[in-house]
Amino acid sequence: MATIAIFDSGVGGLSIYQQIKLKLPDCKYVFVSDNEAYPYGTKSEEELLQRVPDVVERITKRYQPDILVVACNTASTVVLPLLRDQYEIPIVGVVPAIKPACKMSETKHVALLATPGTIQRSYTKQLIKKYAADCKITKVGTSKLVELAEQKLYGGTVDLEIIKSEVNSILSDKSIDIVVLACTHFPLLNKEIQSLFNVNNHNVSLVDSGSGIAKRVVTLIEPELDKGNQQHESVAVFTNKIDQHLGFINTLKQFGLEYRGCLNA
Repeated sequence: MATIAIFDSGVGGLSIYQQIKLKLPDCKYVFVSDNEAYPYGTKSEEELLQRVPDVVERITKRYQPDILVVACNTASTVVLPLLRDQYEIPIVGVVPAIKPACKMSETKHVALLATPGTIQRSYTKQLIKKYAADCKITKVGTSKLVELAEQKLYGGTVDLEIIKSEVNSILSDKSIDIVVLACTHFPLLNKEIQSLFNVNNHNVSLVDSGSGIAKRVVTLIEPELDKGNQQHESVAVFTNKIDQHLGFINTLKQFGLEYRGCLNA
């Protein structure tokens, strides 16, 4: 059965993993978190161009995946061309779901909620120019929601007031009917974000790239699905060990992943 590697700096990639596994439940999964360099959203392009290929090289050598998903908007907008030039296996990136969001919007006012890095990337600006010509795009950059998603999966509580302060400019503008969650961490806070809009009687739809990425992976991986019938254990590895975080290791088990220590080991 095919091996699918999913890579992010933190735990946001788990939202992509969930969507792919729904469509391909029998594949072997390798979830890799580069927590040593977390978060990517605050890194420069130069830093990402050095760091990401190095980690990907370690992933491919150790696990020999049939496909690699770069489950990080920030990294995808910078390093995908380089990675695709280096590897023969399919490499799928995650980019802001601006195209489907603009098609869905009735008011033609869409909010883009992303990390500061993704907001600033030329790739994001090109997506807006190409697919949002008839829409107004309100861009909101935040790193705090990334931290909250990490805290949630590590067993911490989510402070709704912090989320509210980060998305207040969207909450206060009732003409916005679609919010693009342009960071893979943000869907892990779907319930909390949606609850704030509900309380404020603001009817919005939250849109992310997970489902679209999963469909793309299915298309690319289908030729590999007949490679034997033996099921394999799906694992999670990190660039820094998390042995002391027993709560998070239990969370990984709930996702169907077994903690396997450090990628560098």
